[in-house]
Amino acid sequence: MTSAASEIVSPVGVIAGGGAMPFAVADSLAARGITPVLFALRGACDPARAERFRHRWISVGQVGRATQLFREEGCRDLIFIGTLVRPALSEIRIDWGTLRVLGRIMRSFRGGDDHLLSGIGKIFEQQGFRMVGIKDVAPDLLMPEGAITRAVPKGPAVADIARGRAVLAALGPFDIGQAAVVIDGHVVAVEDIEGTDGLLARVAKLRADGRIRASGGRGVLVKAPKSGQDLRFDLPTIGARTVEGAAKAELAGIAVIAGNTIAAEPQAMIEAADKAGLFIQGLPA
Repeated sequence: MTSAASEIVSPVGVIAGGGAMPFAVADSLAARGITPVLFALRGACDPARAERFRHRWISVGQVGRATQLFREEGCRDLIFIGTLVRPALSEIRIDWGTLRVLGRIMRSFRGGDDHLLSGIGKIFEQQGFRMVGIKDVAPDLLMPEGAITRAVPKGPAVADIARGRAVLAALGPFDIGQAAVVIDGHVVAVEDIEGTDGLLARVAKLRADGRIRASGGRGVLVKAPKSGQDLRFDLPTIGARTVEGAAKAELAGIAVIAGNTIAAEPQAMIEAADKAGLFIQGLPA
């Protein structure tokens, strides 16, 4: 348990983007007797699923409205979670609260996703709130160490994992991506703005076009946080869709950093991996 986790105060504000993770976090909090309040981002968060929880709607960039609602709901602790397409500055919904910190928001945009999220987090913290991470509010959603599937990495896959980790460590300072695909020691693709699903689709196309000549069932998707990343924001995530993409790319498996990777809907993910004969391995940090 982190020091922040031991000091969590109910209710907790969940700034909710798209996908299943905001609701998994809310369920994890509720199971421990902590009330979640969803601050659902318009255009990203699923309205039907948000109805299960106490929730308020906000638009990206509404700093003034957001801070007012956080206070109205009594939320000191806040977590960013869920997918969100990085908005252009012209798409931000500006209110009076935004205008007061607009210069800092613009500076936060001049970098990768981690720089942006940590910059916005600092703005909220200076308003008296505390930004927390998955480790603090829902540690049960983090990937454990070791294999969670019937298959385990062997031989060439072990070497590919080591190469993938080295590549991501080298790229981390540039805030580029959190994933790479390595096949027989060859780095065939690195994640960019397309995300992990797009990365795996690209590898599948390279195979279909004959650009990757290695036989199917070889190669690994490796995911890791960027070096120096604020681990409260934008942790790597894997789920059943990741497994589906890895299977279509004809890889041997997936390797991620244990304790620093979110496992979305783990039972469905494990079942999909076992059916496809893929391994999912949690690596020591």
